[in-house]
Amino acid sequence: MSLANEKYVEAFNNWFQWTNNSELFLNALSLLKSQDGTKISLHLMKMTSCLERALGDVYLIIGKDCPFLLRDLLTSQELASIFSQPVMNVLKIFLGSPKSLNLRNILWHGFVSPNEIPPKYCSMLLLFTAGLGQLLQSWLTKTKMSLVHRPYFVFSSLHEIKVCPDLNEKMLLLAESFMEKSKFVLPHMVPFWIESFNAFRQGRYADCATVLLPQLETGLRLAFTTVNDCPQRMLTAESTTLYTTFDEILAKNLNDGSPNRLPATLGESVMEFLWDILNHREGPRVRDHLGHGEIQLLEFPKLLATALLGFSIFLLYRQLQQDSLHKEDFAVVHPIIAAAESYCSRFHPIALVQKQVFQCCESLEKWNFLPISCLDFFNETREHQDHVVTALSFYSEVDHIISLLHCEGKACFTAENCSNWLQTDKWFLSTKDLCRKHISNLYCPRLVLEAVSVLHKVSTQCHQVSNNIISTSELRYEQWQNKILRSRQRHNYQRLLCSIRSLSTILRLIITIVIMDLHNIHLCTSEKTHLEYQKYLKYLKTILQYTENMSTCTSPEKNRWDEAIQMTSRIILKIKTFNEKNKAI
Repeated sequence: MSLANEKYVEAFNNWFQWTNNSELFLNALSLLKSQDGTKISLHLMKMTSCLERALGDVYLIIGKDCPFLLRDLLTSQELASIFSQPVMNVLKIFLGSPKSLNLRNILWHGFVSPNEIPPKYCSMLLLFTAGLGQLLQSWLTKTKMSLVHRPYFVFSSLHEIKVCPDLNEKMLLLAESFMEKSKFVLPHMVPFWIESFNAFRQGRYADCATVLLPQLETGLRLAFTTVNDCPQRMLTAESTTLYTTFDEILAKNLNDGSPNRLPATLGESVMEFLWDILNHREGPRVRDHLGHGEIQLLEFPKLLATALLGFSIFLLYRQLQQDSLHKEDFAVVHPIIAAAESYCSRFHPIALVQKQVFQCCESLEKWNFLPISCLDFFNETREHQDHVVTALSFYSEVDHIISLLHCEGKACFTAENCSNWLQTDKWFLSTKDLCRKHISNLYCPRLVLEAVSVLHKVSTQCHQVSNNIISTSELRYEQWQNKILRSRQRHNYQRLLCSIRSLSTILRLIITIVIMDLHNIHLCTSEKTHLEYQKYLKYLKTILQYTENMSTCTSPEKNRWDEAIQMTSRIILKIKTFNEKNKAI
């Protein structure tokens, strides 16, 4: 504390380099001097997550797979061999198990108010981090080894996260007035909420999310204990008792097996957002990535901070006293409310299948605009006539299958549309509409997720087949125009042109089956016996095997069009047989 900032940087900079975020630790001194408990707590959260990441990087120098949890790192013999066991014991006292001070967990899970953590703990962690840097440098010099940092996690599909309107100053000011009135906020936690809003205003989006996530968990914990009548779980942060964290708060049932009443209280849209943002594997899982130091803080996306803050404002609003909001104020926050109440999952496996099917439809639409060469002499050959007959046969069989699906009650169209429906533009419109239609996805049983996983793989392979045919058609057409097709390539191109109609039909049929089964997935699994479900799953896996083989046959390296048509004939027969048996049942 007695050091001037420049002297502090001069003394400690080298020993913070191993963390891959020396600036974070260097900035801590000015915060300590400010004695601002809120900012010191926020900085401690960032320091502990950064330290966890850095320790994992050190572990990988001599270890194979890095443990995911900090407590596993702190008990590893690999790190003890580098830093010594007494040093690791001290780290465990500050950061480790629930029997210790456990700073990281009580901060990240929202169990402490701004001034409950003494600043001296921050000072100690700074000194200890520098000491670890000295010990590590000595060990690296002695062993002639080097430290390599893992790349940071980068959020993908950010456009999917844009769910809230831009938050303007008028919205933020009004939302700040909710803090004192909303039952979602504990009074002693208000400074954290104020810090999150200020961080957002200042463009410190990682800080906004870091300080907001524990408060979101605290507010939900309060709602959870209220609706489930278990107030004793609210302040649990003890070494002998299980913490009440997001995992339990968002679960379907309580530990005793009774239903969790919170989902019904929050509503489906809020629950789907929370699962999307926190839990689903394909989602941002923002708390995990931030809490474990996997994100470059300066590059944290504004879109994600906006989504978190916007939904938090909605939860503040929901917990206001009745009639405490004027009509003019309601108009200010209405865009946030509307966005929150209409939210549908983007990252649940069911939503991912809908997205994949939609993309496949867009790809198939491009087939209507594929360039076609004028191979007139080929149109008169016997081979071409055979392909025409095959295509007509496929049309007839596929129309029959569509009518079977309609009889099973799966189809989402009228009986009059069965004939030649797949060959029209109406098919694209109907299928895309089904992709946009919400399907209930909270707490799907294992059997549902198992079937959905296969449907996702099928739609992914269909998309690949469509893209293969588009790219090959465009390439061969360009080569044909430039007269550089060799004789074998020319005949292969001719077979492709003859196969397109048949392949278009089967791909549309399979995509239809995928989206229809998806909309009926709960019936497809819950109303079947174990044996019937296993037969259904085997049927889906048969279609998957066909699409995988088709992806190979239609790849630019293979171009096996005759084989593709033969496989298509066999799969149509299998699909028809399965659905005829279903109709009979």
